[in-house]
Amino acid sequence: MSTFTAAAPHLTRVAVAPATSASRVYADARAAEFPAQPDLNMQNFGGKTLEHLTVTNVFIGTWDATEREHLDQSLTAAMQDVGLNNVLAQYFEGRRPTTEFRASRVLDGPLPPRAYKSFVEGRIPWLGAPDEVVCLCLPRGVVLVDGEEGEPGPDSQHGLGGYHGSVHTPEGTMYYAVSVYSERGNGIDAFDASWKNICAILYHELCEVRTDPDVEDAIRAGRDPHALDLLGWYSPQGGEIGDIPMELAGGNIHAVMQEVALSNGSGTAPVQLMWSNAVGGPEGPVKRRRQPAASSSSAGVQAGTHRS
Repeated sequence: MSTFTAAAPHLTRVAVAPATSASRVYADARAAEFPAQPDLNMQNFGGKTLEHLTVTNVFIGTWDATEREHLDQSLTAAMQDVGLNNVLAQYFEGRRPTTEFRASRVLDGPLPPRAYKSFVEGRIPWLGAPDEVVCLCLPRGVVLVDGEEGEPGPDSQHGLGGYHGSVHTPEGTMYYAVSVYSERGNGIDAFDASWKNICAILYHELCEVRTDPDVEDAIRAGRDPHALDLLGWYSPQGGEIGDIPMELAGGNIHAVMQEVALSNGSGTAPVQLMWSNAVGGPEGPVKRRRQPAASSSSAGVQAGTHRS
């Protein structure tokens, strides 16, 4: 859902900001700051998941070429890292999920000072393809809003980092993630460079696209009794796979937004740690694939807002 630094009521689909030094330990355990809380574990509601992702990064407006290159390389490295995907394997019957990145694109053109949901979703049908994911990266200075113009909604000047969703077209369902250019005063400022903030936010969103791609359809369905059948992996008490760690971190955002050592020894990548049912908490890279997580009852969740 969205990446945010606030509570995630009802259904969420965002990344939001909640802090210690960045950890580069090749950990095989729950993040040390968090006691085990299995009551927050994710449940499989039976909806769609995406074991394989095909992703295209799309940079809108003016971007520094070096920042684009860093972001492309680090996001690819994180999504393809063996240790990080060993954590996610528990949600895919013990198999490591895979990600293919297509060549990134740069789009010029006029930009509004505030990018509402209609602006974001209006670009997806001609940027993506069915069952593929477009990562839309907004340039410096643009404020991201999770809502429509004239309606109240979270924005990046108050903690919103990004969100994910889907657009239905005659050709099929197209998925997307969007990130604000995160720096002080706009988005989530956790690292020493804006591209690192964006990388961690998009990692959060892509992991949620992978484990719960159709959450926005569940939100749209509202009180329909079949709405919850659209959910993939979701926690009735905490939200999506990236939401729970952010909520628990609170003001200690660096406890979950860290530069982790890559399994191939090539360096580090800035990510947000994802929730692991195996340890009942946020977990960094592990050496062995986590075994399949148990599916549970879907009782106790309400379809509603989409903040995370």
